[in-house]
Parts: sequence; structure tokens; C-alpha cells
Amino acid sequence: MSGMQQIHTVGAKAVDWLYAHRDGFRLEDDPPPEAGMLDRFKPLGELALIGKVIFREGVAGSQQAALARKLLDHCWHEHLESGRRLTDGQRREPMSPVPMEVYVPFKELGYREPDLEAAVRLNHRLESWARLEVLPVRRLGLAATERRFGLSPSVDPATALSRTWLSARPEPWTVEGHIGYDITHTVFHLTDWGESPERLPAEIADYLALWLPVWLDDWLDLGRWDLLGELLVVDACLPEPTLDPAAWAGFAAAQQEDGAMPVTGGMPEGDPETVFDLVYHPTLVAAFASALALSRAMSDLAPA
Repeated sequence: MSGMQQIHTVGAKAVDWLYAHRDGFRLEDDPPPEAGMLDRFKPLGELALIGKVIFREGVAGSQQAALARKLLDHCWHEHLESGRRLTDGQRREPMSPVPMEVYVPFKELGYREPDLEAAVRLNHRLESWARLEVLPVRRLGLAATERRFGLSPSVDPATALSRTWLSARPEPWTVEGHIGYDITHTVFHLTDWGESPERLPAEIADYLALWLPVWLDDWLDLGRWDLLGELLVVDACLPEPTLDPAAWAGFAAAQQEDGAMPVTGGMPEGDPETVFDLVYHPTLVAAFASALALSRAMSDLAPA
């Protein structure tokens, strides 16, 4: 199987699995208090983000694109009740940015819920909204989401970036699990999930170009597929992506025949709901990485 065919197959199989397990994204009517009502919204927001990437890059086959649209239609109308569940969540927890974060990619794909938009605009005017205490990379992401929603960022994006781990470009051997995700999400927020890779500051791009091959090898050896997939997305956002053949071969080999991607090692066992909660994210990441890498590979085929 050629490199481009392998990359495409990873994405197509991931979308197939996500559609087949679309009801795993359903919201609980009475979630346990310790879980938090809004936490279950986040997978739907991640799904919408990846759907937007698939449509934006335009490299999916017609069947894959149609399946992704059917999946998003189902989740918006059935699970989110055409946005009403987001509005209810915003009213219950007015300072939470989660409904806005979930809504923005749906809005960018043509789904609308005016009542939620009004609630977000009202709450954004409150001082408490900007004072929500979050990690620096999350603050950077919130600034980007506010901009995409049509609001003035509550914190200057340059200031938010300056507080992140990646902005400081510290010792690369200190990277482990959560720092790896801080790195990847800083890149996602800076580039609007790969839409504008030119927004990646040159000094950060140079740092990543130097050390990303090492991190890809590390996480490939450890079988950390979720983080490896996110680092493959970062690679596709660089000015000169490597589309590392060994990393992609290992990533593809870890994917199950039905399209599911484990977080680490092999597939987990348990009841279907538990397994879904463990593998939906790396499977979304597989679709994300495939769309961006395939798009960059095809762009490189075009004459300058």
C-alpha cells in the first residue's frame, strides 16, 4: 500500500467507525454530579471540529464526506436537539465556555441556535468570564474560539501564547504525556486546527522541525497512538512536513479492522460504552491526521 493510500485508508476507516458508533456521542439526561453536566458535550465539539477539517481540506472521497455529514446531522439534531441542549447547558452554567467551544465548529458548518448565541454574548460581557482560571494552552484556545465566534478575545492571544510551554521552547527531553498534549493543542489553536499553518511563529516552527522527529519515534516506540496521531497533525502544520513513513506505518498498523484506534497498546476490553469512551478520541484524531496529511501530500504534488 502506498503512503498516500495508507493515509487515506486510516481516515476512511475512522469515519466508518465513528458513524457506526454515532449513538455513543449521546448525552446523559441525568449525569452523575461528579462528572459534570457539560463534560459530555466535549466529544460532540471534537467531532464537529474534525468534520470541519474533512470538509475544508476537500481530500475525502464523496462517500466519506457524505458519511461525515450524516454523522454531524445526526449528532446536531438528535444528541444536541438542534442546539437546545447547548443552550440549556449555558443557562445552567453561565460562566462555562464549553457550550461556546462545542457550538463554534457546528456554527461554522451551517448549524445555528440563536438563543445560545445570545446567551454567550451576554455572559461574555461579565468580568467573571475572562477570570475563569484555566491552563495557559486552554486560555489560548478560548481566545481563538471567541474570535471565531465573533467576539473580542477576553485575553490578548499573544499574551496567552507567551504563557504556554511551547512558547518558551524549553528542554525537549522534558516532554512527557500531558506536556505532549500541551504542545499539540498550542499548534492546533495557533493554526485554527491546521487551516492557517502560516500563523505558526517561525521560532516555534523551527523548534518543532528540530525535535518533532524525535518525539514521533518516542511515542511510536511506546505505542501511544492518541498522542502520536496528534503529533502527526503537528507535522502536517509545519512549513516542510515530513509525513514520517515509519510513524504513519505504525499508526496505521495500530488501527483496528473496523476503524477504531486505541489510545495506547491494543484495544481495551469492557462494555461497549466504556470502550467507546476510551477509543472515540484517538479515532477522531486518526481522521484529523489523515485529512491534513493527505491534503499536504497532494499539495506537494502540485507544481510550485
